[in-house]
Amino acid sequence: MNKATRQKADKLYLFLAALFITALIVCNLIANKFVSVDLGFKVFTLSAGVLPYPITFLITDILSEIYGRKKTNQVVMMGFSALIFTLFILWLGSVFHSIEDSPVSDELFQQAFGNSWRVIMSSMVAYLIAQLVDVRLFHFWKGLTGGKHLWLRNNASTIVSQLVDTTLVVMVLFAGSLEMSIIGSYIFDGWTFKALTALADTPILYFSTWLIRRQLKLKFGQEV
Repeated sequence: MNKATRQKADKLYLFLAALFITALIVCNLIANKFVSVDLGFKVFTLSAGVLPYPITFLITDILSEIYGRKKTNQVVMMGFSALIFTLFILWLGSVFHSIEDSPVSDELFQQAFGNSWRVIMSSMVAYLIAQLVDVRLFHFWKGLTGGKHLWLRNNASTIVSQLVDTTLVVMVLFAGSLEMSIIGSYIFDGWTFKALTALADTPILYFSTWLIRRQLKLKFGQEV
């Protein structure tokens, strides 16, 4: 790989890492709002944070395919560090009281972000475990199939890791405060929605990896 191609690969890596971290933080900041999503065949009750969350798994699959396991895990850990920093910023914002004419009062800030520490803490644990499971399973299937069947490792790794993530987050947030039947329905809706999203983004993964390989002059199965 020549110098110009290497620089292009490095810039793409930074872009994907930035996109991953942005989506991850936004997921946690809007997670307190629950919404109803009607897909025609089913109405899902979801945390709003679920909506952009599948993007993070799509990006880790792209990174795994192009950059390998080590560099993908580095992005996962950077995301974990970004969540810790987000917690600190939210705490800092709550320490200083709002002025009289502030558009956002202390009460409104607390209402919007007061539970964010719990959401982020539960999400941090679930996220770290689920992302590492996703990357490990992705490369397990990649090795087992000799680099073939991208659709299999994309969906098999994501569907399992999303079940881990959804179960951990919902249980930490609602165990002891809601009935298990309601908790179970939240887990089922969240996981099913994420699994369907993983299936739907398979063409995007194929196109993205094909385009990146073409730009970086990589052979199929070759990593940067």
